[in-house]
Amino acid sequence: MTERQQSQVERGGIVYTHGHQEPVLRSHRSRTAANSAAYLLPELRPGQALLDVGCGPGTITADLAEAVGPTGRVVAVDTSAEVLAAAAEYVAGRGLANVVFEVADVHELPYREGEFDVVHAHQVVQHVADPDRALREMCRVAAPGGVVGVRDADYAAMTWYPELPELDAWLALYRRIARHHGAEPDAGRRLAAWARAAGCTEVTAMSSTWTFATPEQRDWWAGLWADRTVGTATARTAVAEGFATEQELAGLAEGWRRWAADPDGWFAVLHGEVLLRP
Repeated sequence: MTERQQSQVERGGIVYTHGHQEPVLRSHRSRTAANSAAYLLPELRPGQALLDVGCGPGTITADLAEAVGPTGRVVAVDTSAEVLAAAAEYVAGRGLANVVFEVADVHELPYREGEFDVVHAHQVVQHVADPDRALREMCRVAAPGGVVGVRDADYAAMTWYPELPELDAWLALYRRIARHHGAEPDAGRRLAAWARAAGCTEVTAMSSTWTFATPEQRDWWAGLWADRTVGTATARTAVAEGFATEQELAGLAEGWRRWAADPDGWFAVLHGEVLLRP
């Protein structure tokens, strides 16, 4: 572990590279169990106890709660009390009463060994300082015969057409910022290796993709990334650390808009997925 990663663990374990500004949450609110946890859904049964790690705005959490409800219970955790409050409001609006929300750090989960039948984490491990420790903790709180499901994007494996220099520069900048925070943006390909390093012996590795190709999909995907490039914690870090100027960030955002306007535009996001059985 690098000095920066060790410091990150000591400070609480996660520096969320994206931040929680509106363009980020716009992306997160689009996530459902169907488009982000399909690999885990066959494992869910009514009555199970489920831990959702890094629940964000609660859209996936609500779907998982419906899958294990009405008798199953869900504990949803995140590092931000503000994010949890918004998630609780969303879940309540769905009419679900089987979810509780708690602040917690995945490096040191405040739960008993074997407390949950299912543990889920979506786009979490790429942001943590110590992936082995995080996965070890998730497996620790999973019951014998239970399952841990983890899914993370792999930024270096993202691919698009047409090939624009602004998108190449955006990707290089994001990966630099993430690693500056002690995180690993290319987590998807590493999940199985991290799980084995954490002591997991039964590891099933898979992958799936998000694809953005229709005009509506391109407008949405490019719009949120254009906004994220200039108006979130990522942008502040880029400028503060001298990785890019505000003018350069504006140029990257314009590149996203050029990509969206191209009728041949196509973008694919590869995700690594693992099912772990304690």
